[in-house]
Amino acid sequence: MTAKPKTVLAFGTYDVFHPGHEYFLREAKKHGTRLVVVVARDNNVERIKGKRPHDTEATRLANVATYFAVDEARLGYEKWGEHLQVLEDIAPDVICLGYDQRAQLPEGGWQVVRVDAYMPERYKSSFIRP
Repeated sequence: MTAKPKTVLAFGTYDVFHPGHEYFLREAKKHGTRLVVVVARDNNVERIKGKRPHDTEATRLANVATYFAVDEARLGYEKWGEHLQVLEDIAPDVICLGYDQRAQLPEGGWQVVRVDAYMPERYKSSFIRP
C-alpha cells in the first residue's frame, strides 16, 4: 500500500524572488512529499504591506512555479476575507511560515512549522526591492 503524500502549504508574496525565498521553499519541502505554494494577490499585498509589490502577481507566480522544490503554485484568493479558503482547498498536513510572517491561522488538523531566516540582513525583499 502506498502512503498518502504529506502535503505542505507555504504562502507569501515572493516579491523579487531571491535566495532567501529559495531557502524557505527548500526547507518547507523537507516537511512533506508535496509542496503547494500560494502566492499573494497584488491587491492583498498592498492591503497587508501598504504598497504594491515590485513584480506583478503573474511574474511572482511564474518564479515560484518554476522553482524545483515546488510541486504546485497558485494565486491566492483575490477577495479579502476569502484568503484563508486555501486551507480548505488544499487541506495541508503542514503549514510552513517564514521567520517574519505574521499569519493568523484558524485551528485545524495541520502542524505549523516556522522556518528560520536565511541571511535576513542580505536576503529580504524590502532590502532588495529596486
